[in-house]
Amino acid sequence: MKKTQVLRCCLSVLLIATVMSASATDQFITLASTTSTQASGFFDYYLPIFKKKTGIEVRVVAVGTGQALRLGEHGDADLLLVHDKIGELKFIKEGFGLDRREVMYNCFVIIGPEDDPAKINGMTDAILALQRISASKSGFISRGDDSGTHRLELRLWKQAQIEPKTEGASWYKEAGRGMGGLLNMLAANRTGYTVSDQATWIAFQNRSGLELLVEGDSRLFNQYSVMLVNPKKHKHIKHQQALIFMDWMTSPEGQQAIADFKMQGEKLFTPNANK
Repeated sequence: MKKTQVLRCCLSVLLIATVMSASATDQFITLASTTSTQASGFFDYYLPIFKKKTGIEVRVVAVGTGQALRLGEHGDADLLLVHDKIGELKFIKEGFGLDRREVMYNCFVIIGPEDDPAKINGMTDAILALQRISASKSGFISRGDDSGTHRLELRLWKQAQIEPKTEGASWYKEAGRGMGGLLNMLAANRTGYTVSDQATWIAFQNRSGLELLVEGDSRLFNQYSVMLVNPKKHKHIKHQQALIFMDWMTSPEGQQAIADFKMQGEKLFTPNANK
């Protein structure tokens, strides 16, 4: 084991001992995270394991990544688990966050109707798929909520050299809601395409009329990272407890728990803290 890993383990043991001696009313931290991790059922599975080990409750505020970053800026969370590297590095650079660590990943996919009017089924080029959707004027519903998924989608449109919002495209709509709600909207209408994270799609039960059509493009890689909120910006931040959670999430035990999380026999996230 590397010296830095040994040191982190020793520090974590000391922190746990310190925190466990605190009053019970302080035994919780606030984690701002994404609707994708919440909707997939990940937290319902993962957080009780951590609480059993440490006694620390993790209370999740599930919002889009953009909103999660703003919660961190305002000191309304102790740490973040989000998936937008550009926004995360900006958060760190501006002094709001500390110690960004990559913890797990999956992929984004493009979901659409079974009849597939844009004829993109089986494609592995997300840019070409979006160009076909645009050319056919098939419906596309965006998250429109400044989430990590929404930010990725906008970057894909830019790479495709298409600006559906500024062009006033009638086929492009913004839902302004989380991933699960948007998929329910598509299932109800059975028209239109969207970009979804893989975990929410696997966990989604109401798939009537919908199919996974595009996957496998390296540009659809979806990295999740955990960051501490800087206690120098907000004195009330529970820095020690948050660090315990971060250290556990990136430890062999925490990483194995991520690997063990499956639904319908499928792994929803792949741990990669020690890549």
